[in-house]
Amino acid sequence: MSSPASTKRTVAAVHAAPVFMDTEATVDKVISFIEQAGRESIDLLVFPETFVPGYPYWIEAYAPLDQQAANAAYAEASIEVPGPQIARVQAACARTGVGTVLGVSERLAGTRTCFNSQVFIEPDGTLLGVHRKLQPTYAERIVWAQGGGATLRVFDSALGLIGGLACWEHTMNLARQSLITQGQQIHAAAWPGLSTMTGFEAVADIQIDAMMKTHALTAQTFVVSAGNPVDETCLRWMESTIGPQKHITAGGGWSAVIHPFNQYLAGPHTGPEEKLVTAEIDLADINAVKVWVDSRGHYARPEILGLRVDRRPLWHDEGRREWPAAPSNSTTVPATETDCRDSPRTEVSP
Repeated sequence: MSSPASTKRTVAAVHAAPVFMDTEATVDKVISFIEQAGRESIDLLVFPETFVPGYPYWIEAYAPLDQQAANAAYAEASIEVPGPQIARVQAACARTGVGTVLGVSERLAGTRTCFNSQVFIEPDGTLLGVHRKLQPTYAERIVWAQGGGATLRVFDSALGLIGGLACWEHTMNLARQSLITQGQQIHAAAWPGLSTMTGFEAVADIQIDAMMKTHALTAQTFVVSAGNPVDETCLRWMESTIGPQKHITAGGGWSAVIHPFNQYLAGPHTGPEEKLVTAEIDLADINAVKVWVDSRGHYARPEILGLRVDRRPLWHDEGRREWPAAPSNSTTVPATETDCRDSPRTEVSP
């Protein structure tokens, strides 16, 4: 593992499919990848979008009224953060010294409301926090609620300043700018197997490539982008639960590590082969890139341009969640309406 004093890190995008809709088996698979990363001296793993319990591809393939049983099962298979499944992942990180950004479907404690979330865990197992996707895309609104500004954060990790976004959240330029103004150094991007969807076969990977390179250069950050291929387990689950469909196929996924000046350091890797897409990065390279363009500094032009971010907690658990949380802390403290009202409403950044 890299020394915290060093500017070099070994990072990897996990290009893999979950054990679809089997939460505990998928957490086992997450832990196996973390253990592999430990053996290979990898410092940071980034997992695909909602790897636990899997991306709900059926929302793009069936009429809404046909999805009710599947959507109920999905809420049940989703996990709470903190919670027992995340505690297992924290323990694996602490054992191996591997930091992890894990895509999950996060269930709001005491409800059946879910979020498309990324969970950030330190190499020592500390739970840094969660980012909830601000705007679920298209049919995703069937299964996930909107996230708020309280979770649009860059985390001060032992590995660097790390933040992330999920899928087409990368089209939200002001969300990306918020990460830029927080000094992001490593960007964790989470994707589903977009190219497996009807109408996206020829364009999905081009879109992802463009968005990942755009953020790398405009943010002067290293991008670790992880996508999951669709496997037969997923297709069989959908057919047995809802019925035959022709809109989602096997394969897909796009994973890479990209330098701030847009070189591929690893990948892009696509298709069904599961692997860790691994590269060494040097955070010192960011300083050289910022001589040319510094989106937090001289290229921000704060006397002309500004950004307002509402960081007020949006959901009842956000006002009292205490981050970072040690590996042994796996409970959620319920919040009240007062917690939300007492929090700062906005943050204005240049």
